[in-house]
Amino acid sequence: RKNTKRVPSFRKLLRTSQIKLDNKLKNKQYKQKSAVKKYRKEQKKLREAVKDAISRKPFPLEECKKKQFAGKHKEEEEEDALPLDMMDEDDLKLIEDLAQKASFLTRDLSSNEPVHVKKRKHESVIEKYEKVPRHMQTEPEKELIHLLPIKDKSGIIPQAVEKPVLNVARDEEEDTEEMEEAEDFEEPLPVLTPEEMAAQRRQKLQERKMHIAALASAILSEPDNNMKKLKELRAMLMEQDPNVAVVVRKLVMVSLMEIFKDIAPSYKIRPLTEAEKATKVKKETQKLREFEEGLVSQYKFYLENLEQTIKDWKQRKLKKSNVISLKAYKGLAEVAVKCLCELLVTLPHFNFHNNIIVLIVPLMNDPSKVISQLCFEAVKKLFKQDKLGYASLGVVKVISGLVRGRNYDVRPEVLKVFLHLRIKEVELQKDSEDIAPKKKFMTYKEKRKNLSRMQRKWKKAEEKLERELLEAEASESKEKKLKLHTETLNIVFLTYFRILKKAQKSPLLPAVLEGLAKFAHLINVEFFDDLLIVLHSLIATGGLSYRESLHCILSAFHILSGQGKGFLKSNFCGTNEDIGIVLQCLDVMFAKRRKQVSQQRALAFLKRLSTLALHVLPNSSVGILATNRVFMQTFPKMDLLLDNESQGSGVYLPELDEPEHCNAQNTALWELHLLQKFAAHLIAGAPTEGSGALSLDLSQR
Repeated sequence: RKNTKRVPSFRKLLRTSQIKLDNKLKNKQYKQKSAVKKYRKEQKKLREAVKDAISRKPFPLEECKKKQFAGKHKEEEEEDALPLDMMDEDDLKLIEDLAQKASFLTRDLSSNEPVHVKKRKHESVIEKYEKVPRHMQTEPEKELIHLLPIKDKSGIIPQAVEKPVLNVARDEEEDTEEMEEAEDFEEPLPVLTPEEMAAQRRQKLQERKMHIAALASAILSEPDNNMKKLKELRAMLMEQDPNVAVVVRKLVMVSLMEIFKDIAPSYKIRPLTEAEKATKVKKETQKLREFEEGLVSQYKFYLENLEQTIKDWKQRKLKKSNVISLKAYKGLAEVAVKCLCELLVTLPHFNFHNNIIVLIVPLMNDPSKVISQLCFEAVKKLFKQDKLGYASLGVVKVISGLVRGRNYDVRPEVLKVFLHLRIKEVELQKDSEDIAPKKKFMTYKEKRKNLSRMQRKWKKAEEKLERELLEAEASESKEKKLKLHTETLNIVFLTYFRILKKAQKSPLLPAVLEGLAKFAHLINVEFFDDLLIVLHSLIATGGLSYRESLHCILSAFHILSGQGKGFLKSNFCGTNEDIGIVLQCLDVMFAKRRKQVSQQRALAFLKRLSTLALHVLPNSSVGILATNRVFMQTFPKMDLLLDNESQGSGVYLPELDEPEHCNAQNTALWELHLLQKFAAHLIAGAPTEGSGALSLDLSQR
């Protein structure tokens, strides 16, 4: 009979999916292994049956009876036994019948008479084995590797090559023999001295370092072709050698962080849709897709490893492998936090940036000063370099949720980070976009009426170019930036107002007042009345410190550009921190509103500041004298206080609350003679040039 089975055509083979071919190969290998195992089991059963038959050699039934009767006579002589005479005839007959029905091992094999022909349950092992049909041990089928076909005049000729199949049974026997030999000849480990252990550790560490360096250099040279090496390097985060595990894991963390900073693209990689996966693309495009997919996958696994390291340290959990001690977990956690902070700042555009924010922001409230300071500096740096505002908005949202979720029980530094936001203007009114002039292009009728044919042609090209430029700059347009900044500042003010309303006695209040003082000029007019009422009530209660009161006053100045009177009554001998806020208040009151300030008020403040400069620390004194310099250059006739002979009506009253009526024009700045280093410049009239001009170093201070 002819073999009607056709050889599959090449096109049919191409249509067969790779998964189907892999499944066929796996099924074939599984069948081969099963056949080998079954054959080995049969051989084992045969050997056991032969051993059992040899150990139990058969002999005739008559000899068995003679030996039994001879044994009984000997036993009667030695000890008392039951005589046969005492047994009934029926019992003897029953015993003889049972003896005739003995099994295969007790009957005479020389007899050809069959015994128990119908009872197949009592067949021996050898008889069962003999009845099993024999199968010759055949070689396993060889697998064919299909090659490219050959085409001639007769048609297409398929080509194939046999693939060698490994002898699985022989490999398994060799493995078992090697394992048995290893178990039999286990040598005791040599005892090393401390010096030898240290040298061995240094050698292992050097080998790991060289391996890490080789992998990193290969990845950086060709990132798209070395994703497997990136995976191998990431696997070293699970180093199991207790002697070098801590150091190796730290090195791998930092190495991977630098690699991702270098090879990450300047855009966010999005997952492909089903339609995009189904479409055919060029080889270069497919290679780029595979690289991006592998990069995102390995970056995700790396971030998960860093997160798990921090969680293990926070939960004080010891792993089952017991490779790293609990004390070493803190060092690993610090390195993991450093890597996350660096990725937060350098890759704000890349994938999983919001996940990093969610990890870093709660650590700003960590009891460990090292970790909290690392996170605080990273967020501060992110705010300063974020020009558009996407990353800042994400961080502000997480901080607001953290403060509210912890019931306002967080460290003040968490809110102070808002002071570093890069926000200078927001959308105060929704109608501002409608009021602002927009770019308009001429209509066809206007062009036809006002322009010539050549001018219309040039105008058309010019408008086309302008439209393309606007589309290119749309991602960083001013409107988009203002919208993000407005949303960010709304969340900041919402957090501040919640604390002012629900947690006025919280340690967060100074940070809130300081933030209001900075961003008060950006608050919507609708909130002015409510905010001023709250600030006034806080000062009226008397429960605020002097610094907090100054922040309230400065906030009010920024909101209404008003003036205050009682903020120079307290001394500053113990600290230099508050003098900066005082000088900011003076700058808002006088320098920015010089046209609305009278000469009497300016003279009064100049005199009081000079007196205050004698009672503060040197750094504060220099700041006050610099402010006096601004006074003398901004307001005319300030040199009245430099003339001892000038007289006016009344006597100077330094303790009067109202600066307009203290008669400051009738006194002099005698305090400047006690402050010669900086005051010599003021005595000369605060000139900007000449011998009396202030030096550059002192002016900058």
